[in-house]
Amino acid sequence: MSWQKAEQPECGTDGLPQGIETVIVPRARDLGGFEVRRALPSSKRKTVGPFVFFDQMGPVELLNGKGLEVRPHPHIGLATVTYLFSGSIMHRDSLGTVQAIEPGAVNWMTAGQGIVHSERTSQAHNRPGSQLFGIQTWIALPKGREEMAPDFAHHGAGDLPTLEGDGLSGKIILGSAFGATSPVETQSETVYADVQMAAGARLKIPADMEDRAAYVVSGALIADGQRYEPGAMIVFKPGAEIIVTAPEPARIMVLGGEPLDGPRHMWWNFVSSSRDRIEAAKEDWRQGRFDRVPDDHELIPLPER
Repeated sequence: MSWQKAEQPECGTDGLPQGIETVIVPRARDLGGFEVRRALPSSKRKTVGPFVFFDQMGPVELLNGKGLEVRPHPHIGLATVTYLFSGSIMHRDSLGTVQAIEPGAVNWMTAGQGIVHSERTSQAHNRPGSQLFGIQTWIALPKGREEMAPDFAHHGAGDLPTLEGDGLSGKIILGSAFGATSPVETQSETVYADVQMAAGARLKIPADMEDRAAYVVSGALIADGQRYEPGAMIVFKPGAEIIVTAPEPARIMVLGGEPLDGPRHMWWNFVSSSRDRIEAAKEDWRQGRFDRVPDDHELIPLPER
């Protein structure tokens, strides 16, 4: 995934219930027929745990099976997850990986010292008129692993542990939560879960995560007596006892984990604890020193600013 400009999310901190630190409400932006809502980074909250980027993409109808055509572009210092609710995207990278991203599955791409990839719906056998809908996230690597070798791991939807019972269903995408552990190997303590809630269902948000938030994908959520609509990211205070309720059928993403070991700089698709490292990555891309994606020779040029 490549950075696209988006409107700055609105952030609220005044008059919030006791257990809530801030509420981020992304503005929708149309990128030529493709809508995104960006919750992270925001002015009040740059990160939640190791998550430094959180975009909702779609839902959008794929005319002629096409809709998302992201040409090869570079990353450093992070890992990426594109988690889909519907539709399919073909991932190709400079390691030679060719792997479809499909609903409920995880493609965990570690950029480390540098990787290049593309994402295209046109190559993923989407039927004309099908819908693409999902969440794109970037997770910053710990300082000591920012320059690790790039890697890629795929886990099918059936490989992920499920959450079931009491009006709840879903998957543990990353880390350990709700009594289950994902098989995806991460580089820091990270929690990410897709939870569907029946009307009236209740969910206790794990208090052992120092950083934690819930993002409302659909339906509505009540947290600490307040109602939140789709597109809202609710960031909870550390240690607070939080039980959320769905007044109607809802789908939420629970995310968080260990806070980053220091600030991160972000420029375009590069994330690093060092500004100099980002400058070096810019020059490497400008001079063609990154590895290429086999059989996908288009490139996104380095932005001018």
